[in-house]
Amino acid sequence: MYQQINDRNAQGPLQGDAVAAHEEQVRTIFEILNGRAEADLLLKNLNILDVHSESVYSGSILVHDKRIIGLNPDESILKVREVFDGQGLYAIPGLIDAHVHFEAQLAHPVAFGEAIVPCGTTTIFSECLDFVSAAGSEAVEATAGLFKDYQDLPYRVFAFAPGKKVPVAVTEALLQMEPVIGLGELSHLTYSVGNDDDFRKSAMGRARNGFMNTHWGVTTLSPMMLNYMPAIGAFANHDVWKEDDIEKSVRYGLQTQVKFGVGSPEVIKTMLRAIVKRNWPAENFQLCADNISVDRVLTKGHMDWIISLCAEMGINPIHAIKMATLYTARAFRMDNRIGSLTPGRYADIVLTDSLSKINPRYVFKDGELVAQDRQMKKRVQIDYSGMAKQPVPGLAGLKPQQLDLVPLEISADETMAKVLLFDVYGRGHEKFFQEVWVPLRNGKVVPELDGVKLNRISVVQRYANGQRHVVNGLFKGVSIERGAVATFWPAPKAYFVVVGDDSAEMCDCLKRVDEKVGGCVVTDRGQVKAELPLDIYGVMANMGLPQLLEATRAIDAALAEMGNRNEGEPVVNKLLTLFISLDRFGFMA
Repeated sequence: MYQQINDRNAQGPLQGDAVAAHEEQVRTIFEILNGRAEADLLLKNLNILDVHSESVYSGSILVHDKRIIGLNPDESILKVREVFDGQGLYAIPGLIDAHVHFEAQLAHPVAFGEAIVPCGTTTIFSECLDFVSAAGSEAVEATAGLFKDYQDLPYRVFAFAPGKKVPVAVTEALLQMEPVIGLGELSHLTYSVGNDDDFRKSAMGRARNGFMNTHWGVTTLSPMMLNYMPAIGAFANHDVWKEDDIEKSVRYGLQTQVKFGVGSPEVIKTMLRAIVKRNWPAENFQLCADNISVDRVLTKGHMDWIISLCAEMGINPIHAIKMATLYTARAFRMDNRIGSLTPGRYADIVLTDSLSKINPRYVFKDGELVAQDRQMKKRVQIDYSGMAKQPVPGLAGLKPQQLDLVPLEISADETMAKVLLFDVYGRGHEKFFQEVWVPLRNGKVVPELDGVKLNRISVVQRYANGQRHVVNGLFKGVSIERGAVATFWPAPKAYFVVVGDDSAEMCDCLKRVDEKVGGCVVTDRGQVKAELPLDIYGVMANMGLPQLLEATRAIDAALAEMGNRNEGEPVVNKLLTLFISLDRFGFMA
């Protein structure tokens, strides 16, 4: 086995066992390349993408002990256990997601892998802050459980300790844990406020390899504060939404991550158009999902889809591939391990029949075939059921009238009412919430804007300390003619969101969710029509990928029967993205 060298163990005096392991490795490689020892695998009949020269050449790849050890070896002297015919397919490096919340997809790590690996993704750089925040006093123990046996997963995972939402002591403990490599999601002047805790977390991130992610729409900052994050060493920014954001992010030296899993698809295209129009060098960019449902991965794709979209929008296909391979690996100082098909790198290889429209026919991780034709070949059995919790209900005293929509202001002639309007597609934009004028008839708000009927939304605190905090408004994103849909998310604060048009139905739906650790429930006339329990700390389903898909799709089907016409992400995932902005914009106590 390769002796893993990283920033943590590469320093200090030489250890005898480590030297002996390396000596065995280099001797074995020498013997294989001279025809005197046997390699593990030869992939032949390939069109290999060289991401360094941006060229394609015909050849073969020799693999031993998880790594590439040769290109175009002399087959007349070669000894090898297995030969794989690549059928003339293009060989590209395993794809890398530069920034993903792999706990926010509602799937545990095995189920998540079953979605992304068949798409050609072999490495993720993952946040875990919502999971850690949701676990509360059990955060350190729970995170250890989340990452247990991570080396057995069919993809490579590197994680970040939370830079926000959790106490300093938790961040410090996680920074000592594998596979954590740095500090995640600093977000100055939104979650972070420039206090001692923020400074301490930043200092720990600098001390631990120096990997610190930042998270902001840069055009919202003052000219002086725009300097703060890069000045303290934050190196990557995944919160760009428009051309000005991208320009400043690049100018200030941040590795700019184009995310495609959140918000309207048109936002993604706007960013890609800007890159093409401004002719910004692709080396400034990485590709990432941020948040994306496993359902969308299976229907649209993961990194394969966004590479193909980049090419469709006018980016050179090889540059797009490099944004999801070599450039990401370089940003994390791991291009000596991943990101290219060159000797010494892990044998993470995707075989595709096109470079402009990625179609992963075969996916290898560590030289092992893990997926073929978008189906898993390797099944991993890791049991996460021990992390499931028991519900702790908190809505016993909630009354339907607390969800009634009350005007913020009434016009002088008492015909119009000012109310809050929330937009599921407004996340990250100034349009996430607005104050709008709607009709008022007989003293009651008419949920209608510009002649279009809207549903109501209530944001409800789960555990009241005195008076329960409730925010009521109108909502764009779900449109049902009857019934209600409610969901719960515990991080960083325990709140529900419910959508409907009748306070009694909405209240009943909320209490159905309150019976669970977390999740989503659809009701119609007091009857449960679909539900998704999130038993693992309220953020993750204790079920396999097929069962998770069945549950999320049942929610969409139930809402469709009630009049909703959904596009893009499943409704449960859309609603869960609201919690980030609700907290960011101060709608949670």
